[in-house]
Amino acid sequence: MRSLAAATTLAVLFSSAALTATPAFADSVKPVSAIEDAALTVVDGTHQRVFISDPSTNQIAVTDNAGTLIGTLTGLPQVLGLALSPDDSTLYATVYGADKIVAFDTATLAQTAEYATGSGTTPSGLAYADGKLWFSYGDQSDADLGMVDLTAETPTVTLGLAVGHDFSSPPSLFADPDNPGTLVALDGNSSGAIVVYDISSGTPVLRVTDNKGGFYHDAAFTPDGQNIVVAGPGTRALTEYRLSDLTEVRTYPVPSEPLGVSIAPDGTVAATAEDTEDVGDTYVFPTDTSKPVNVRNLSREWMPYGHKINWSADGSKLFLVTDTYYTPQFRVVDEPRKYAATLKVNAPASAPRAKTLTVTGTLTANLALPAGTPITVTRTDLESPNGKSLGTKSLGTGGKFSFTDVPPAGAKVKYTVAYAGDAEHTSASASDTVDVSRATPTLTLNNNGKVYAYGQDVKFTAHLGTTYKNRTVEIWADPYGSDKPNKLVKTGTVNADGNLSVVVDLKRKTKLTAKFAGDARYAPRSVNSTVGAKVSIATSVSGSYKSKSTWGHTYLFFRQSKDPVVTAKLPPYGGRTQLLQIEYWSGTSWVTTYREYFKLDSAGKSAVQLTGTPPTGVRFRVRNSYVSGSGDSVNTTTYGSWKYFTFTK
Repeated sequence: MRSLAAATTLAVLFSSAALTATPAFADSVKPVSAIEDAALTVVDGTHQRVFISDPSTNQIAVTDNAGTLIGTLTGLPQVLGLALSPDDSTLYATVYGADKIVAFDTATLAQTAEYATGSGTTPSGLAYADGKLWFSYGDQSDADLGMVDLTAETPTVTLGLAVGHDFSSPPSLFADPDNPGTLVALDGNSSGAIVVYDISSGTPVLRVTDNKGGFYHDAAFTPDGQNIVVAGPGTRALTEYRLSDLTEVRTYPVPSEPLGVSIAPDGTVAATAEDTEDVGDTYVFPTDTSKPVNVRNLSREWMPYGHKINWSADGSKLFLVTDTYYTPQFRVVDEPRKYAATLKVNAPASAPRAKTLTVTGTLTANLALPAGTPITVTRTDLESPNGKSLGTKSLGTGGKFSFTDVPPAGAKVKYTVAYAGDAEHTSASASDTVDVSRATPTLTLNNNGKVYAYGQDVKFTAHLGTTYKNRTVEIWADPYGSDKPNKLVKTGTVNADGNLSVVVDLKRKTKLTAKFAGDARYAPRSVNSTVGAKVSIATSVSGSYKSKSTWGHTYLFFRQSKDPVVTAKLPPYGGRTQLLQIEYWSGTSWVTTYREYFKLDSAGKSAVQLTGTPPTGVRFRVRNSYVSGSGDSVNTTTYGSWKYFTFTK
């Protein structure tokens, strides 16, 4: 038996408040990105397809039973109601915004027919029964029923068929192909009624009607076709009514407003509910009434109202469409009749290595698991990165468990607890991680704070003390300046003395780092050694007419009329400057007479002409220097050598 509930109210066209729900257990989930707002769903068991109407994007999405998009049926303004023919060969849909009903071949997805319902009718709800399409239409002030007779040689549309009840809004319609002659209409407003029609003659005849509270969201027939289960209003229960007189037969309690319902061929009732208390949004009621309801948490975003829950054709799986920020999610529950087992594992946040620690937890389900239920434990750590079995433990009373372990390795240690499941419970697994202590190894790197000449090759040695298994050290060199990256200059196993050395050509200040990655018993560690590097400075003074060794130095002699040119050459670097400093001999000491910074060109050169009328017979000296921080800071302050000169007539 197949339940074919296909209907909606005009409220589907408008956004409703988001309903919060909690995700926990679902066997698979896929986004249906082609649509934004799922209205209704129907399942084609013959072709293993699911059809989802979306009035927001004016199309019907077609997926397989895993939620993979197969195609879309487009150009359907505000498409709403869906119904399948009994043999699954044809899909029918009401197109609210175009006043028509369209038909599609479910195998090829090609449109095969179109039935105009009349200007301004705005059809919404839809059901197939006895070779006829029954539809609701109109608005809140003028709602009615119509019918398309598919058995006629030329299918005809008949309007104005509502009898025995004035609908306050276009009702949702439900028909059961295994129980011909019955049409159920749910009047969705607060004063709305459940209306049961006898349609065996081709014309609706009122069988029974009763106001059950209105605001109905969905309904499904029982397998024998004698009863109907209705979701809504906010009674915290689904209600089963006898179709002959609408007497209440049974309720299916849920903690909040029921939203959707579907019934499997064996009579198992599945329902969705608003999850305002974070206790569950999907409920499966066993046919054995002595057993508790099976609760799943599938969507923390929004479990929407209406028919978006379906059993697969064989009743083995459950399909749901939930909403997540305008991208509906297609969810499949592979074993919906099994109680969802929930595992929680609690391990200490930290613990010392090689000392006993205790891990606790719970394994729970709506159908409680007995004491002695086996669970397996696996420890994953640096010594066993693929996991090591710690054997099977037994569940205690109240679903609690506890076990001890002595972790042999430090760092992050994960304990994974798994339950294999049984005939009535799903499998479950969970884990928790402990930060297990490790010893701190000795690690040093020499030369910290030393300053070296420009371009000097310097040997750096890292020393690693006692460790467990890992004896590998890395040495990194990070020159000052954003244009030079931090670079791995040596990696390897330390020698018998625990040393690893590398020679680095120093042309800038450099931070050297020695790194030890750690092992199962010793923690990672790194140490730094920052060294300075001077610059090379070449100074020349041009324009002299002779040079002579005198006064303890080599002096350049210039005519008073000749302006000396002082040229500096340093390693180039962006924004770099050099300091020009001139001193004269006072008779007792050297006294600064001129001091100024000059910017170097892209080649690292600067030429300064000394102008004016200098005194003759006075001894001068000049030098160029690099001062770290004056234009850049990538080298250590370096003072160039003095050049001596004097002037004559």
